[in-house]
Amino acid sequence: MALPRMTHLQFLVVSELLRGTVRGRDLRERLTTFDVRQSSPAFYQMMAVLEDRGFVSGWYEQQVVDGQIIRERHYKALPGGRAAWKSCRDFYARAIGLNRRGLAHDG
Repeated sequence: MALPRMTHLQFLVVSELLRGTVRGRDLRERLTTFDVRQSSPAFYQMMAVLEDRGFVSGWYEQQVVDGQIIRERHYKALPGGRAAWKSCRDFYARAIGLNRRGLAHDG
């Protein structure tokens, strides 16, 4: 059984993006419901890694608010992200199944 290609946090992020396109700041807010709190630089660095790996796509959208141009980053899951997410989910489902059958034990 090969290890998943994504971390727990990456799995959580892609899970949220499988629900639909999300602004970066809204995604960061959703993660707080799982007690994940990251600084903006750490969050966007992680998102850049997910983009580089072909798991998500990110782009800027621009709007004018009170005469100020605001650029916001938006994200969506890509087919590669969906495949990696399913592989990770299946890995842990198999591991749980092994544990339930008594083939794995607490250390």
